[in-house]
Amino acid sequence: MKFDPFAMERWQSTYEHAVRFNLSESGVEPLTLGELIELVGMDPAELSDTLIEYMPSDGSPGLRSAIAEMYPDATPNNVLVTNGGAEANFVTSWLLCKPGDHLVYLAPNYMQFPGMAVNLGCTAQPLPLREETGWQPDLDELSSLVTDATRLILVTNPNNPTGAILSTTAMQRIVEVADSVGAWIIADEIYRGAELDGIETPTFWGRYDKVVVTSGMSKAFGLPGLRIGWTIVPEKLREQLWARKDYTTIAMGSLSDVLATHALQPTARERIHTRTRGILNANLPILENWLRERDDIFSWMQPQAGAIVYARYDLPIGGLQLAEAMRTEADCLIVPGDHFDMPNYVRLGFGPSPERLRRALARCADVLDSLSVKA
Repeated sequence: MKFDPFAMERWQSTYEHAVRFNLSESGVEPLTLGELIELVGMDPAELSDTLIEYMPSDGSPGLRSAIAEMYPDATPNNVLVTNGGAEANFVTSWLLCKPGDHLVYLAPNYMQFPGMAVNLGCTAQPLPLREETGWQPDLDELSSLVTDATRLILVTNPNNPTGAILSTTAMQRIVEVADSVGAWIIADEIYRGAELDGIETPTFWGRYDKVVVTSGMSKAFGLPGLRIGWTIVPEKLREQLWARKDYTTIAMGSLSDVLATHALQPTARERIHTRTRGILNANLPILENWLRERDDIFSWMQPQAGAIVYARYDLPIGGLQLAEAMRTEADCLIVPGDHFDMPNYVRLGFGPSPERLRRALARCADVLDSLSVKA
């Protein structure tokens, strides 16, 4: 089996706990356990009484029910709970990607699924999102890329790294094109619920009979450490995905299952999303003001969702070199656009506390000033 490493995740996992400031993260400041318990109105004694045992490996019935309620006409039999959205993507690619298959993915994109598809022997072809149209796809180009060999179309909506949300027209056209060749749509919707305007992004679930949705509690919920993710799938696929999970992590942590079940109840979920959106709307102006002060270097579009800005930069230095300079000289981690196959871009996270965000940006400004002097 061919194997290409996942460049962005290797970069983050190597350095994110070794720097003082982490602007590589695309979610908001995580909740503490105490904050979560208070937000969801949970009795702390319930945690004390929780057995540290194996949970149902597909997720407890209560958790699967809570997840299903977020998707129209879904039932617990459409839900497989996983260890984070990453495992959801992994088992889905393992099941659906066959050697020789053709995958079309909207680009830029979170590169786990395309990377796994290529590792499994597929051909992965990008459909560029157009910055000049608000990071929307050219729908005629989509039609031209899809052939009888196309087995999967991958979307991340809201998008990572741009923070853009597909238009209703684009969503409908993607469904029509997939249906024309019988391709699966893989919809990574992990940023759904983290919209700055508070209007939840429509889901692909229910628009077509060959849709798999992957998601989890890391981004919109600010709970990455729970490692709770899920797939929403047609019932005929669920058992096959579950069988593959038997070869990976088997089950989720019992405490994570209990906490997630509480966090996904409608009232608790709304409170958590309100917190997330409050952080996004408070912090984005801090980053945008910083970028405006350097508009001779950066150009960008305001994100619609997620704690990320995808900015083009004009400096005589490559993206990997720029990210390394920020890491070593500013003690700050950012994501170079090279990890999305787009040199001369950077992804900047704005999810930390306002104070930490300002301090991180000040350190990054010093590096940019030194680069300008050298130039």
